Amino acid sequence: MKAVLRAAILLLALPAIAAARSEAQRMADAERVRADWIRGWSPAWAELIFAVVVIVLYSVRAGQLGDRLPRWRVVCFFSGIFTLTFAVSSPIDPVGENGLFFVHMAQHMLLGDLAALLLVLGVNGPMLRPLLPKRWVQSLRRLTHPVVAFILWAVLFLGWHLPMMYDAALDHSSVHAVEHISFVTAGLLLWAPVFEVFPGPEWFGSGAKVVYLFVIRSVDMILSNIFWWSGRVIYPRYEETAPLWGISARADQVHAGTVMMAWTGTVTLVVASIFFFRMARESTVRQALIEGGVDPRAARRAVRYGRGEVLAKRYGIEITDTP
Repeated sequence: MKAVLRAAILLLALPAIAAARSEAQRMADAERVRADWIRGWSPAWAELIFAVVVIVLYSVRAGQLGDRLPRWRVVCFFSGIFTLTFAVSSPIDPVGENGLFFVHMAQHMLLGDLAALLLVLGVNGPMLRPLLPKRWVQSLRRLTHPVVAFILWAVLFLGWHLPMMYDAALDHSSVHAVEHISFVTAGLLLWAPVFEVFPGPEWFGSGAKVVYLFVIRSVDMILSNIFWWSGRVIYPRYEETAPLWGISARADQVHAGTVMMAWTGTVTLVVASIFFFRMARESTVRQALIEGGVDPRAARRAVRYGRGEVLAKRYGIEITDTP
């Protein structure tokens, strides 16, 4: 936790140490991007090299696991890497930084929500097993407790949208990189307990996960409503750049709130629906196991981690499909 505290202090200090671009430089960059935004493909070499290394390591481990790593997980993981590289290398990056707030918000959603979700779906227990004895992995497990993960995500997500922090990220490329890294990290921590990259608390079953998802989205909803109904432009620099794109800064801000709500609302409904139907199935399987003589705690654990049918087959218990 000391490391987390030091990181938080560093983030708070970044605006003070960031070298801000001059207003003239900002406008020159905005006009340049607007004039030729389609050529805004700018490979972020550090991120690309990191992505290649991760892909190689993942591919080697996936080859070792064979059928123990379902192919849909591999597809999810590579899709997550593609989403990350697209978000930082495509015209979304310069347009969001130098032109439109709602495009920048879309980039944040790609990094902190979609990419993080896909990367979490891309791993399972066997994939991570060689790392489990590592001390740093054990420390990371503590951060994936649902309460801790939610607090860290909320602090980072809301903190980076404070005007002081937001402007610092736009004015200094190194701060912007830290912002992106923190969004991805917070997203990974947020989704990890939902899909139990590491085993979670006993109380954090499918029902609790649905509640967790809606609590998370209540934070998004509050921020979106601020963007919608605020009587002023929260980030004044867009008053200079948004008109270059034929839109007012106020309308741009409203669109950013809409992007956030539409994106997070869709993801929440899809994931929550999956867990809702899983709850119905889990209830049926768990009850059948208990009635068949399986210890209730063992039945709950087996069902939670998708091994209920395997346990039922071992004990010769027939499970009736739910409607």
